[in-house]
Amino acid sequence: MTAWLPTFPDRRELIKAASAGLVLAAARPALARAPLAGAQVPGIYRMKVGALEVTAVLDGHLDLPQALFPKATDGEAEALLDRAAVPRARHVNCPVNTYLVNSGDRLVLVDTGTANAMGPSLGLMPRNLAAAGVTPEQIDTVLMTHLHPDHANGLITPDGKAFFPNAELVVAGAEYDFWTDQALMNQAPADSQSFFRMAQAALQPYNDANRLRRLGRDASEVVPGISAVAAPGHTPGHTGYRIASGSQQLLVWGDIVHVAPFQFARPDWSIAFDTSQDTAAASRRRLFDMTATDRIMVAGMHLPFPGIGHVLREGDAYRFVPVPWQPL
Repeated sequence: MTAWLPTFPDRRELIKAASAGLVLAAARPALARAPLAGAQVPGIYRMKVGALEVTAVLDGHLDLPQALFPKATDGEAEALLDRAAVPRARHVNCPVNTYLVNSGDRLVLVDTGTANAMGPSLGLMPRNLAAAGVTPEQIDTVLMTHLHPDHANGLITPDGKAFFPNAELVVAGAEYDFWTDQALMNQAPADSQSFFRMAQAALQPYNDANRLRRLGRDASEVVPGISAVAAPGHTPGHTGYRIASGSQQLLVWGDIVHVAPFQFARPDWSIAFDTSQDTAAASRRRLFDMTATDRIMVAGMHLPFPGIGHVLREGDAYRFVPVPWQPL
């Protein structure tokens, strides 16, 4: 009746065996040694949106002064950092992300990072794109959310040539018109004129090669599976891109948020770089409401890498919930 039961050793024998093992372990030298890596792994993360493969490609990070948020008070800013378990500091870490969309037939990159324009903590997009197994020559289309240097400077090489030699560049018409307006540039403060010059330089080789497309105000589908979503305020033609396949969607919303611990809790806190802080706040609330209501996944250029997750309501405010790691 009990022949199937396993035979266990005597408890005293187990204790003696364990003790012997400890003695042997203590007598052996430690072998688990390795030099410190001293560097982070490549900044890439892949996920599926329906049949599409989306890869977050990190360009690096900025340190933004809290003073760039005019409505923020020290006490409330510190409380929000505490709530997010972020160390209190006068500068807040701000990642710079780009997103690659692979349909199997074409490769589309949304934004390009900074290249060599903004310091040593940035400009990693080419290296991380290579780590993802993609060359610049393979990119078919580059979609721009806007033309600030941390998004557009990666369009060109240090000598001003197109970094993506085979790609069509797509940008909102309102964005193009703003940054190429010479009269407007001449009226801008001296420290802002460089932003105009950098945007114009980034556009130039694609314009010269007749590979630049300007989106109209009523643009919808830009390439198969990707539609433009107007989100003005940060810049006049600031644009998000809705990626859809089957029943799944991902909204790459550009610079709707710069510092997640601040702006989900306080959507009215616009950054000083916004061309219209009130319009930017209105776009932020509209997209927060839409993505929370419709449960649309979001990706943000300045959300903590890989910058992908969901927006949830919390009373009159919102919070960001990052997606968990998942296999493809």
